[in-house]
Amino acid sequence: MSKFRLGLLINPLAGLGGSVALKGSDGVAALALAKGAIPKAHLRMQQALNVILSYKEQIEIITASDEMGERLAREMGFEVRVIYQAPQQTAATDTRQVVNKLLSETLDLLLFAGGDGTARDIFAVADDSIPVLGVPAGVKIHSGVYGITPNASGRVVKMLLEGELVSLMHADVMDIDETAFRAGVVKAKRFGEMLVPAEPRYVQAVKMGGKESDELVLADIAAEAIELMDSDLSIIGSGSTVAAVMDELGLENTLLGVDLIKGDQLIASDLSAKQLLAYTTQHNAKLFITLIGGQGHILGRGNQQLSPALIRQVGKSNIIILATKTKLKALEGRPLIVDSGDPELDKALTGYYKVVTGYHDYVMYQVANPDLAD
Repeated sequence: MSKFRLGLLINPLAGLGGSVALKGSDGVAALALAKGAIPKAHLRMQQALNVILSYKEQIEIITASDEMGERLAREMGFEVRVIYQAPQQTAATDTRQVVNKLLSETLDLLLFAGGDGTARDIFAVADDSIPVLGVPAGVKIHSGVYGITPNASGRVVKMLLEGELVSLMHADVMDIDETAFRAGVVKAKRFGEMLVPAEPRYVQAVKMGGKESDELVLADIAAEAIELMDSDLSIIGSGSTVAAVMDELGLENTLLGVDLIKGDQLIASDLSAKQLLAYTTQHNAKLFITLIGGQGHILGRGNQQLSPALIRQVGKSNIIILATKTKLKALEGRPLIVDSGDPELDKALTGYYKVVTGYHDYVMYQVANPDLAD
C-alpha cells in the first residue's frame, strides 16, 4: 500500500506579534523578535502531528528544510523528503516557493501552520488545486481553512489515514489590513477559496432510498461531471452512475461499454482498447469512471477497454471518479481498487482522490491496493 503523501509547511514567523502586542507578524517579525517574542508555530504543528504519530509508518512527509518543516518532522520520527532549502531568515516568498515545489509532488494533503497571511501566500500559488488544511498558529485566523485547534487539524488527517469519508469543501481565504488593525480598525477582505477536508457529511441532499431520490442524486453527480468537461475529449466509462452523465446530455450510452464524447457530442460508442488509444493519442482527455458497488474496483472489472497504455496517456490527474456517498459508505472504509493488469501502474495510481458525490460536492477517498508492496 502506498504511503500517504503529506506536504508539510511551517511559517516560523507566524504568530510572533501576538505575545508582544503587535497584533500580527506581517512586516514586523524582526521587531517582534527584538521585543522577546518566542516562535511557537512549530509547537502548534507538533500538537497536530502528535495525533497521527502512531501512523507515521504510513506517511511520507514532503517539506522544506530546517524550521519550515524538516526539523520537527525528523525529531518526531517521520519519513521526510526535503524539496526546498530554506534560508535562516524566512519570508513570505519562501512560503510561495515551497508551495510551488509541492504542487509537483501529487500530494494527498498540504498541512500548514500559520495565520491568514500564510493562507494568502499558499492561495496565491495553489489556488484550489490541492486539498489544504491549516493548523492555527497566527494572530489573525479569519480564514475558514483552519482546524478550530491544532488537535482538531490532526484529527482530520487521522480520519483520512483511517479511510473515513471526508468531504471536501471550499473555504474562504480571508485576511485583514494589519496596519489598520493596529490602529483599531478591522478591514477584512476575501481573497478566494481553497479546498479543505471537512468532517464527513454522510447525509445526502435528498432522502436515501427509492428510485426518485436515487435519480436526483445521480442527476446532481451528472451535473457536476458535465461542468468538469471541457472542449477536449471525455471518455465515459461503464456503469449506471456514469450513464447518468450521458442521460443528462441526452446522448446514447453503452451501459457496459466505453463511449467517447467531445463537448456535448457523441464521437464514438462501445470502443475497444485499441480504438480508445487511437482517438486519444493526439488529444487531451478526461476519464469518467465509477466503482463496482460492494467491491470498490474502479479499473479492471467490467472496463478492461481502459488499458494501461490509455491510463498512462490520460494521466492520473484526469481520472474523475463518480459515486454516491451511499456506495462509498457501503465499502465500510475499504479502499477503492485498481487492477489494470500492470502492477507498476496500479501502484502509481494509489493515493487520495476527489470523488464527485453531488453537485459541487466531493469527498476524499483512498485508492490503495492491499496486495501491492510499498
